[in-house]
Formats: sequence, structure tokens, C-alpha cells
Amino acid sequence: MIVLNVNGKPHQIEAEPETPLLWIIRENLGLSGTKYGCGLGLCGACTVHINGIAARACQTPLRTILGAEITTIEGLTSPIGQALKKAWVQGDVPQCGFCQPGQIMAASALLAANPDPGDAEIIQTMSGNICRCGTYNRIFNAIKTAISTT
Repeated sequence: MIVLNVNGKPHQIEAEPETPLLWIIRENLGLSGTKYGCGLGLCGACTVHINGIAARACQTPLRTILGAEITTIEGLTSPIGQALKKAWVQGDVPQCGFCQPGQIMAASALLAANPDPGDAEIIQTMSGNICRCGTYNRIFNAIKTAISTT
């Protein structure tokens, strides 16, 4: 039995230590915001926060996060998270929406670490998250909007 702290709540999970966090989030906890994209940690659809740092849930075995605080898009309630979610809606960012939870999680980790990043830092950080619909300009603009409102 493994105990995981997800979105501020402890959960007892029966799983192998090598099980990827993504499967626990989606299958055991029923939190569907974190998406399976590539399974290789390359697309960013599965981005969550582990102790406040953006991480790929598909590549994170349970054994490496025991005692950690895990936050999914459903638990992103910080002022930064709320500002980003509002900016996403105002900027009509999502097209299909599949990658957007991972995009917001990556952006919120960036803004938590640096509340006023420059354009190059935003682009560099967000370059690890793929949007198949190509809404990169809207994503960038929403991040800039969130910066100006927090």
C-alpha cells in the first residue's frame, strides 16, 4: 500500500512502486484532467506539480514521489492558477483543449518560480508542451495576461 498526497488529500493506493503516476491519477483517483499524450514525457499533456515543480506524470514512478505533494489541474487553486485559468478563458486559448491542462500546469510552475518572466523565458519553458492545434500565440498571450493580473 502506497500513500500519495494528491491535491491536498492523502490517498491509499495499492500499486507497484514502478507504476507511473499518470495511471494512478487517472485510473485510481478518477482525475481526468491530466492527459496521456505520448507516454514518453515529450509532449507535456501529463504535466503535474510535484512539490511545486512541473513534472511529467507518465514518466514518474510512484517510488520516486513518496511523501511528495502532488497537484493536478483539478487541485490548482493558487492565485496564479486561478489567474491563468481566467486568462485562458478570456483569451479563448483552447481549440481542442486536450493539451491545455498540461499547458496551464507548466505555466503555473513557471510563474510560481518567477512571477515576472521575460518573453524568452516563457517561450523556453512552454516549448516543452506541444499543442497540436497550434494555439501557441494564444497560450503566450494568456500567460502575459495572467502575469499582469497577479
